[in-house]
Amino acid sequence: MFSSKLLLTLFAVLSALVAIAAGEDYLGYNCSDQHGSYTNQSTYGANLNTLLSSISSGTEIDSSFYNSSVGQDASDIVYATAMCRGDVTLDDCRRCLNGSTRDIRRLCPRQKEAVIWYDDCTLRYSDRNIFGTLESDPTDFTCDPIDPNIVTDFLSLFNQHLGKRMRSLKEKAASDNSGLKFATGDSAVTDFLIIYGLVQCSPDLTSQYCKDCVEDAIHLIPRCVNGTKGGRILKPSCNIRYSTSKFYNWDSGAPRPPLPTATFPSPATGLGERNNTSKNVIIVAFGVVSAVLITIILCLLRRGTMATNVQSQLTDVDHILAPSSIAEAEGEIGSFGSLQYDFETVRMATDNFSEANKLGQGGFGVVYKGRLFGHHIAVKRLSAGNSEQGEPEFKNEVMLVAKLRHRNLVRLLGFCLGEGERLLIYEFMPNLSLDCFLLEPIKRASLNWEKRYIIVKGIARGLLYLHEDSPLRIIHRDLKISNVLLDGNMNPKISDFGMARLFQVDQTQGDASRIAGTCGYMAPEYALYGSFSTKSDVYSFGVIVLEIVSGQRNCGFHYGENVEGLVSTVWQNWSEGKALRIVDPMLLTSDSKEEVIRCIHIGLLCVQENAADRPTMSSVVLMLSGSHFALPQPLQPAFTMRRPAMATDMISSTDYKSRDGELFPSESSSSMKYNS
Repeated sequence: MFSSKLLLTLFAVLSALVAIAAGEDYLGYNCSDQHGSYTNQSTYGANLNTLLSSISSGTEIDSSFYNSSVGQDASDIVYATAMCRGDVTLDDCRRCLNGSTRDIRRLCPRQKEAVIWYDDCTLRYSDRNIFGTLESDPTDFTCDPIDPNIVTDFLSLFNQHLGKRMRSLKEKAASDNSGLKFATGDSAVTDFLIIYGLVQCSPDLTSQYCKDCVEDAIHLIPRCVNGTKGGRILKPSCNIRYSTSKFYNWDSGAPRPPLPTATFPSPATGLGERNNTSKNVIIVAFGVVSAVLITIILCLLRRGTMATNVQSQLTDVDHILAPSSIAEAEGEIGSFGSLQYDFETVRMATDNFSEANKLGQGGFGVVYKGRLFGHHIAVKRLSAGNSEQGEPEFKNEVMLVAKLRHRNLVRLLGFCLGEGERLLIYEFMPNLSLDCFLLEPIKRASLNWEKRYIIVKGIARGLLYLHEDSPLRIIHRDLKISNVLLDGNMNPKISDFGMARLFQVDQTQGDASRIAGTCGYMAPEYALYGSFSTKSDVYSFGVIVLEIVSGQRNCGFHYGENVEGLVSTVWQNWSEGKALRIVDPMLLTSDSKEEVIRCIHIGLLCVQENAADRPTMSSVVLMLSGSHFALPQPLQPAFTMRRPAMATDMISSTDYKSRDGELFPSESSSSMKYNS
């Protein structure tokens, strides 16, 4: 006997296949579990059905963009946006959205947040307010086949034209006064090869948000070039497409021509009246699928099983996120094939890894500057003789950073596995790393307090994202000033996730079998016992804050004739009421002395000996946002002892790892430090 659950599952599959045969195929979709799930009997489920039904009926759709919400209580309110391509008719828009509401219910039956993309429209909903917000993730993209007209001789020319065309369309879409935030246009590469492009943003975005979203999408185009006919990148807030064949109905720079209309399907029929050919296709598809399912049922009867793999397929999709498998699972890196570049492309981008392009070198390998698709990039090349140390860090960084997106985290653009090489490709940071500025007297003079405070707050926001706001919960474990990179506007970006660990939502602490980190930045519970948590990163952040305020390295701080640890020196002066003694003399003329002292206070709270006494990063961000938040008095920090001058010189910036419980200098680290 079959269970009712099995029969319902088979019926749902049958219905879905028939629906697909009858309707428009979606390009991609994403169902997010980050905000939990709902049941059909819940208030949230009822509100979602109401909202999707209003979109499906078409009665509320009178333009290319629609947004609305249903619900009163914060826990049950549903927000939805629907956007149609700027060059389709209103009837085609309605038809596309009608199909999208059907498909999104089927594909995401319980998730509180979802998005689905079609050629003509995009639909998304969430339990949080998504109106006017920039959402760059999740991202989906497709690449067309190779175009034989794009020969190797002018591939570079094609890429240059493509980059210029898409950025030109970005500006046009962002400034589109029609309210669509939509732009199309073409660019002739040769007499017989033309690039056609399309850019569209959600109309409720600001112009700057639109530019940021599209620029983020343009950075992904290199995954599709090298001779392909075209590609498209789909994001919740924007989408772009390019092709060597014209695919849009009108050029946004010209007057819009009249477009043919179509009859919108009535709510009663759902799919509307179609021609006889379509009906015959549906009938044939229904018959074929029915026969296949009947065969499957007979096989299941013989085996006496009831679809035992259905649940495992639904739950196994996130196995790569299991904390125990991030660095250990072999072959999991293949799940990120869309980020993979061939070695020859990267070699050409760095001019064969020339010495002139070398930015710096650490235990992990050498970092090179390169140029790919008109953009400067940084390529971290894993040392060939360092495979034992580098392999776990390499996998870790690809699998973690590829899932993260925040303005204060360095962006991983791709990786390369081939020709015996392992390469990580990042966005290029023209101002290198924070230590290149902070520890170099001439460059440090350009770091006034305003810039330093922006850096402090940026690092705090990046850590908060890692700990609480990202799709994953991540402990960095190696936060230091050489792992904070600076973009062209001196905005900080946290880098180097080779030692990072993933935590489950309800996990508070982990234990490392091997202690790996940098002297002076490691929290006492981690350095001594291998225990780490979000509070371990808070400790490292506190040390960085004190370094930024003092302008000196945490180990080997020169105070008068003595050479002491920075944390010890700050605490001694703080407890004596003389905190300004440790401040960088370049900042003493600042009008923001109260802000400087407040940062010292926050830094001391972060380096408390007991992890429970340290604030969370969410509290730190609030503390940094204004003086109206009262701060508790700090207790004596850990490691407040004087060090002999010779000892400090020896350990000033050495990376460490553990062997038999004893700390010793490491021959390898995953640092992506840039040397000046």
